[in-house]
Amino acid sequence: MIALADRKIRTAMLASLMVVFMAGLGYAAVPLYRLFCQVTGFAGTTRMAVGETAPGAVAGKQISVRFDANHVNELPWTFKPEATKANVMIGERQIAFYTAKNHSDKPITGAASYNVSPAAAGAYFAKIQCFCFTQQTLQPGQEVRMPVIYYVDPKILDDEDGKQISEITLSYTFYPVDDSKKPS
Repeated sequence: MIALADRKIRTAMLASLMVVFMAGLGYAAVPLYRLFCQVTGFAGTTRMAVGETAPGAVAGKQISVRFDANHVNELPWTFKPEATKANVMIGERQIAFYTAKNHSDKPITGAASYNVSPAAAGAYFAKIQCFCFTQQTLQPGQEVRMPVIYYVDPKILDDEDGKQISEITLSYTFYPVDDSKKPS
């Protein structure tokens, strides 16, 4: 009789530990997935190359990069690329600029999500510096110029899928940041 009670307690404790473990895994899934995508370029997520230098241009190898900008309707900003397309040398450090303007009468903080298409290009599109790495706060009526420093990794030429790519689209979408959820 006592052994049966001990087994029930042990089973209940194991079930409780499993629930705690699964909740922790669920909580960590989003940051782990984001990290996985940034490291591998999975799903068109670009590679963060902070602190890296571009490897240098590959002679005669160019690729077209198209720049796209969006924002959700709740964000009273204008957001657009200064140029919508650039032909760049593969491996060479490049810079592109986006502009954003706050049309409201109060400061607003936004965060940009980003991706690259086609998805196969994500692993080879490396961003050295980007406004999307941090939240951006614009004062009422303020207009800012935001740079993206990047390069297309020459390893794209060694990839069977990658070497077929002639154009890469870098796309950003700005979302408002809920100030009530920001750490104080």
